[in-house]
Amino acid sequence: QVQLQESGPGLVKPSQTLSLTCTVSGGSITTDDYYWSWIRRPPGKGLEWMAAITYSGNTYFNPSLKSRTSISRDTSRNQFMLQLSSVTPEDTAVYYCARANNLGVPAGDAFWGQGSQVTVSS
Repeated sequence: QVQLQESGPGLVKPSQTLSLTCTVSGGSITTDDYYWSWIRRPPGKGLEWMAAITYSGNTYFNPSLKSRTSISRDTSRNQFMLQLSSVTPEDTAVYYCARANNLGVPAGDAFWGQGSQVTVSS
């Protein structure tokens, strides 16, 4: 069974770039035909889909975040990464990676990581 694990700093200063890594086991980001996705949940708010990358390397972005977001992968380590630039306290959230069959907030048959709390504060 596929497992995903987020990693990254828990605290980022305003205006800096947030970087997160998702390590995948039990599956392959280069052969499994899914949307390897990043999603976040700000405190007191709903899930917000951010970006996805496919097994072939195609990338997709939430238009509201596209100007600040990049997604990439390290195929040798079976990892995919998120970078969010120019962060503000409004980017404070729990960040999740997931393997999904759809773009957008993953449907019920997705596999999720446990989530990584990121706080933006000086």
